[in-house]
Order: sequence, then C-alpha cells, then structure tokens
Amino acid sequence: MSHLSSDVMARARQLLALYPHPRSALIPICHLAQEQDGWLRPQAIEEIAQLVGLTPAEVLGTASFYDMLHTEPVGRYLVAVCTNIACMLRGAYELLEHAEEHLGVCTGATTADGMFTLEDAECLADCGRAPCLQVNHRFFGDLTNATFDALVADLRAGRLDDDVPHHGTLLRVRRRHELQVDDRTIAAERQERAAADASAGGAGAPGGSR
Repeated sequence: MSHLSSDVMARARQLLALYPHPRSALIPICHLAQEQDGWLRPQAIEEIAQLVGLTPAEVLGTASFYDMLHTEPVGRYLVAVCTNIACMLRGAYELLEHAEEHLGVCTGATTADGMFTLEDAECLADCGRAPCLQVNHRFFGDLTNATFDALVADLRAGRLDDDVPHHGTLLRVRRRHELQVDDRTIAAERQERAAADASAGGAGAPGGSR
C-alpha cells in the first residue's frame, strides 16, 4: 500500500511529465510529500526514490541539504524568526526570546500540542519590515512582542488559514506546461553559443581580426 495519497501520486506524475529527466522533479515532489505529512517520512522518501529513479539515500541526501525540506517531524506552523543584521538591530533576538517564553519551547523545538516549531532563521529578505519572520513560508514583518502574541492567537484560532496553509504547502498554483525544448536542441544551442564566445574572444586577441 502506497504511503503517498492518490492525489499526491497523481500530482507527482504530472510533475514528472514537466521535465526531460525524472530526477529533475525530485525537489518539487519532495515538497508534495511534505505537504501531505509536514515532513519527509522514510516511507515517502522510498516512494519518491522509486518515482524519480534514485536511491532513498540520494533522496535523503538532497532533502537534508535544504532548510525548506524537513527529515524530522515539525509542528503544523513552522515559525522562523530572522536574526540577521537588519532584524538584529531592531530587536530580533529580544523577539526570539519572547517567542520562546510565549510558546514555552526553546529555539529548534516543537510545542507539546504539535502546533508550533520555532526556528532561528538567516536573512529572510524582508529587511524593510524588520524584525520579520516566516510562518510556513509566509512573511510577517514590523513585529513587536504584542503583535507576535496576536499572530500566534490568530494561528491557533484558524483565523489565518486562508493565508497560511499547513506546513509543506509551498505553492498553491500548479504548473501545467512542460518544458518545450528537447535535449538535442538544448545541446545544439549550447554548442552554437560556445562557438560564438570563442569567436568573440579570438577577435579581440592579438593578431585576431578587427
């Protein structure tokens, strides 16, 4: 019996059709599996490996490299507080300390009810609204202790479900068009480009054409 749901498997096969090589769909399919479970379970990793023609160790090796993919359980809401320079100067460490106290967990841990996992993040590229954080890849900025508490309350009550999906849902818009260029065309275009670059380099060299 498949661990991945029939819907996830169908979407995974749609993704496979978008790429000239199955392994190219590895990361998007990992996100699908994570959307189902919140993290990449060993059973899901095995099925992903079969889909893309890799070993489970290769899938795990790739997944463990990326912060956005999780190989251990996380909460329904992954709260990542940015502590890079712009946010740090506007109180990010104080905000993170408050978050630990409010949620009752240390950074890197998950609340007992499984609702929240708290993380210390590198730059989230929302410096104009420092200090900022992400919840399941969605941005919130200009935070204070009070607005953080209000955010947590809204998440617990489900008031932000339309804006903040369950952890793992990276994109809500599905890609529907495959790559239109075959391998031979790509190789020919690269060869032409290399020849053009070589010709341009020769024209500017001593003794070259002018």
